[in-house]
Amino acid sequence: MDHVWTWDRQPPLRWLLVDEYTDTPDIAMGVCADIDGLFVAPEPLPEPERFTLLDCDPAGPLREALDAAPAPHGGGAWLPTVMLDPVHDPQRPPRGCERYDTGCSCSEELFDVEVLGHRPPSEGHGRVDIELRARLRILPEMHWPPAHPPEAQGFLLHGQAGEPLGTCRGTTGVFHDRPYPEERPVTLVGCRPEEPLLTLLRRRSARKRHLAATVYAVDATGRAVRTHRAVSSVVTGATPSRLNRELLDITLDGGFDEPFPDGAREIWDLWHAGRPSRRNLWAGYDRRLRHEWAGAALCHHAHDQPDRPPGHTYHLDGRFVTDIEGFYCAVGEAVNGPGGYFGWNLNALADCLRGGWGTKSPFRLVWHHAEVARRHLVPGYDRPEYDLRSWGPAVTLDELLGVFAETDVTVELR
Repeated sequence: MDHVWTWDRQPPLRWLLVDEYTDTPDIAMGVCADIDGLFVAPEPLPEPERFTLLDCDPAGPLREALDAAPAPHGGGAWLPTVMLDPVHDPQRPPRGCERYDTGCSCSEELFDVEVLGHRPPSEGHGRVDIELRARLRILPEMHWPPAHPPEAQGFLLHGQAGEPLGTCRGTTGVFHDRPYPEERPVTLVGCRPEEPLLTLLRRRSARKRHLAATVYAVDATGRAVRTHRAVSSVVTGATPSRLNRELLDITLDGGFDEPFPDGAREIWDLWHAGRPSRRNLWAGYDRRLRHEWAGAALCHHAHDQPDRPPGHTYHLDGRFVTDIEGFYCAVGEAVNGPGGYFGWNLNALADCLRGGWGTKSPFRLVWHHAEVARRHLVPGYDRPEYDLRSWGPAVTLDELLGVFAETDVTVELR
């Protein structure tokens, strides 16, 4: 839901905090000129680690990888994912363990896996120890890998699509102490708090000063749109603002699980001044910031506008579709004009094609300079630095054309 916010003092108040997490949602907590900690330099990618699957009986692609010739760069064969699904005692499952179709909550995932080699285990009975170089998928907001292995009789091994990869009795390198990321403090700069936030500031108990709020971006007209960022932390103090003594600088002990990359501030500054008026302003950005451009376009999409009727022809400028993020920026502008949104991943694209996002199928899409995408959107394993969770098979031009064909969209490549 959009908000409209007005104020009569300087500096411009750009960010609105809204409580959407209590029994009475959509309560404005305050509006501020800036948020230190909302835009930060991205963390460097974690380095791959060495792991061993002990006493392993490999199957399927893992068995094939053991016999594969070395990769061109001199390493071993490669697999996208090896899931480690613990085999618990069915009579005594660990406390807190939840079972799913593809594993349990104790499962761990190794991804971008290089199979380095194998050797007979110490006991020796036809099984092998398999050496890997890979990354352990860590999602701080959901699951932090434990320091010790779960109570298990071994592990079932699965691939990305759930295909069996065999079993192993144990591992090395997976379970050990990993320092939890330090909290990045946040300051609400030049904040005009509303009564709910003032109430938090008056409380003495830290436990009762917890702030959970979604961040809304306020543009120059006072319209506020929901971003994909939320803060959950304790209010630690407040002082008269360095920007205006009538406002407050409010400090929080932590911040955002996923802050914006610092380069995205320029994108949100542009939207603050008004919707982009020219196409391809995103073209000079790298993949990370193209993804942020599409995210900002999503946040600012006008949901109160009806779809155009079926049968329209749209023109996609493909000169800068050198990556999948560029495609989403380009197709958004093809359908909905400069700064337009029409999906920012495959699932979102399919959702937009069902209607409600500017147009209804069937329609015709003329893809100009399609040879650029033909050169760049090719098969392989994609490693976008902005999101380790999305590492996987690359989205190809042919795959995109298949998605359009399934929804009766005619694509003309030029």
